[in-house]
This record gives sequence, C-alpha cells and structure tokens, in this order.
Amino acid sequence: MPHFAPVRIRGARHRLHRLVRHRERALALGIAVTAAALVAAGPQGIERARGRPEEAAPGKPADGGPAEPSRAVETVTAPVRIADAATVRLLRPGDRVDVIAAGPAATGGDARVVARGALVTRVPTPVDPPPEGGALVVLSVERATAARLVGAATTERLAVTLC
Repeated sequence: MPHFAPVRIRGARHRLHRLVRHRERALALGIAVTAAALVAAGPQGIERARGRPEEAAPGKPADGGPAEPSRAVETVTAPVRIADAATVRLLRPGDRVDVIAAGPAATGGDARVVARGALVTRVPTPVDPPPEGGALVVLSVERATAARLVGAATTERLAVTLC
C-alpha cells in the first residue's frame, strides 16, 4: 500500500481563532437558542406556569378529597343591545369599544361612559330588517362593569365608540 500524506482540514485553525475573538457573539447566540428551546418546552397551562401540576390545580385536589370552590371569574361575557344597528355591523370580534349610555332627552340627555375598552367577542348575524330596538353585541368585561351595562341598558340607550 502506498504512503499517503496526512489529510489536513484547511481553515479549521482560522475558524477556531475567529470564534475565540468573537466569543460574545457566540455566547449571545447560545443564550438565544437556549431561551427559545426553554420557551418551546415550557409549561403549557396557566396552572403549570404557576408551579402547580395539573392534577393539583384548584378544584382538583391531589389527595382525592372534596373539590374546593373555584374563585370568581375576573371577566364575563355580556350580551348588550346597542341602539344603532348600523354601528354594530361595523364591529368585528377582537375590537375594543367604549360603551356610552345616553339618558332620555326629557331628562337632559346626558351621556356617560359605562364601559371602557370592552372586548368584542361576538357579533351575531344581523336580522333584515333590523329591529327597532337596535342590535346585539357580546362583550367581554369585568363582572362589575357587566352589572353597570345591564343596569344602564334597562333605562338608557347604549352606543359604542371604537377604541
């Protein structure tokens, strides 16, 4: 068998020196890749994100005992009838609106904001011809704001403005 010269990889020494010179970039790249991997493999549920395993989540005790009462929901969905049906046709789910209540003209017709930044979750399909009472829209608001909306809807006309 004939004698062959050793195989040398050209440029390997240069790449190693370049990596050492730019170690800050290499470190930053390594940290970014590690962070992306941790986010991808991290906890999926909110209870697991708080350090609670799914079987020990509130309402599901790990010891098999009686379920504890669940906490009140922060936000609720509230169906609201808006006086102007044409305005409701402009809304789409995901929009943020302010809901304004206007009193009867006989009492001065003062307007007040009942809900600020309410999230539109659903806009039911309009009925042709639109009813005289306006059109329905479903909003996601805090519990206290939902109570104010229902109270205002019984005595006043409601309108929305896009945020």
